[in-house]
Amino acid sequence: MFNIFETFVGCVFLLLYFIKFIAAGLESLQDNPDLEDDYCRALLCRLRFRKHFYHVVTCLRKPHGKGLELARKHVASCLTYLNSMLKSRDFLKSQSNNTLQQGDEIGTTASGVHPVGFDASLSSRLLSPAPPRAVKILSWSDSIRYFEKLLHDLDFICASSLDPVLENVLHFIVQFQKSVPDLVPRAFLQTLLVQDGKLYGRDLSCDVISRALSLPGIIGDKEFQTNEFVVQLGQLVINFLKILCTNTAWQRRKLGKSLQDWSTISIQLELALKREFGETRNVLPHENMCMRVSKQLLIWTHEHTYWVAYRFLILGFELNLYSPSEYCMVYWYMYVVLMKLIEQMQLRILASNENLQRKGKKKKDHPKDFSRDTACPSSCLLLQCYVLLSEGLSMMLAALRNTSNSFQLPSIFNSEQERFIQHFDLLQKARLPEHIAYYSFKESASRAFMADVMKCNFFNEVQKIIPSLRGRFASEPEKLAEIHQLEQVAEHNRIALNIISQVGAGDPSLRVSFEFTHHRHFAVAVVKVS
Repeated sequence: MFNIFETFVGCVFLLLYFIKFIAAGLESLQDNPDLEDDYCRALLCRLRFRKHFYHVVTCLRKPHGKGLELARKHVASCLTYLNSMLKSRDFLKSQSNNTLQQGDEIGTTASGVHPVGFDASLSSRLLSPAPPRAVKILSWSDSIRYFEKLLHDLDFICASSLDPVLENVLHFIVQFQKSVPDLVPRAFLQTLLVQDGKLYGRDLSCDVISRALSLPGIIGDKEFQTNEFVVQLGQLVINFLKILCTNTAWQRRKLGKSLQDWSTISIQLELALKREFGETRNVLPHENMCMRVSKQLLIWTHEHTYWVAYRFLILGFELNLYSPSEYCMVYWYMYVVLMKLIEQMQLRILASNENLQRKGKKKKDHPKDFSRDTACPSSCLLLQCYVLLSEGLSMMLAALRNTSNSFQLPSIFNSEQERFIQHFDLLQKARLPEHIAYYSFKESASRAFMADVMKCNFFNEVQKIIPSLRGRFASEPEKLAEIHQLEQVAEHNRIALNIISQVGAGDPSLRVSFEFTHHRHFAVAVVKVS
């Protein structure tokens, strides 16, 4: 097939060559040689685009991510020829009959003329409304935009460093999902991440877990690999990665269902730990390896359980599942979950530092710099910003509810408690967190007033943390962009809070609304005084 393709491309290329140097006795197919040159170039860029796109797909399907570097070069070529196709549009339209041209919104060809031998409306006219339904064909302009976004998403995948550290893999997937990729790039990402039940087709899930525990000595250990809890957690991690590669709606649905699995294994692991070693939860310096591994595994499981819970909550904002009257309870629940997440993350960091110190004592001739790895502390600091924003927004909304009955929209269909259960039922069933219920939220919200919100200065605290975060994430443009967004959210809410305090939250002329103009998950208060 490719021999035929290359022969055809060669013929077109030779034709371009002879157009420039028309030999004696040769006649051009067009009266104007430049016209023939443009036709040939328009055809050639389309053929080459298809060739390089085929190579992109072939390289991305290679095992263990071996074809990523070559695939990225072909992606760059595809974008070049896609741009050439776009430039050829004006020429092709100028050479077509104006009376036969379709509009740019519905035309499926660059020239705007109906395609020869193809009826785009045939399926829609013949098929019934029942499945299988007719697929709407994109216009030529929409197709160009589709392929352009598709190629950029594939380029993002090709830029993967194939990092085996789970925390970095999760960060990579979350960044990838921010562009709302189509099914095709998401499928390629899942194929890259999970092959034969292994990360990148090479790293066993138990090795991924042991690496996350900062215990390299147990990598490859048969007893650890065959441990019942490690096997179950490995399966959860693989399914977790697959879920994160799905679309937003399906991802949230599956994450909600997986919360019960994460919670169940956490409870079973904790019971087994108590049965074997007693009630002590902290990692002690004198304990044996088995006890240390068990406790760190429990901490790691708790941390990722709360990570899943937090992801479940914020996806609700992206799907527009929360109404303004429900923002207060959502931010309150986010605050509670994030506090637990930070607590477990700090425990893991302390345990990891203890492991490094043990290793450093054994190798005195090779000193360790414990401050070199700032990723985890920086992550905690970023989560602290999320905590402050969530708590600040929940208290601001609660204060507005208590003072002026704003954001209290009673419904004839369901009560506030029923809406609470509707949004957080899966979290409540998984006991995330424990001893948290609707009455906990009700009691907390009833005690919030504007004077207390002003006194706590949540948004000011965020602004104090931002400079430190900028320094720590100086080499990560995506993180810097989000930090700037968080700074904007904190600044605008701080100003809005001052205006509300000056006017008075109970003033009938005060109108407060919340918009997501700077961040997808943290709202900004918009204050108007009539």
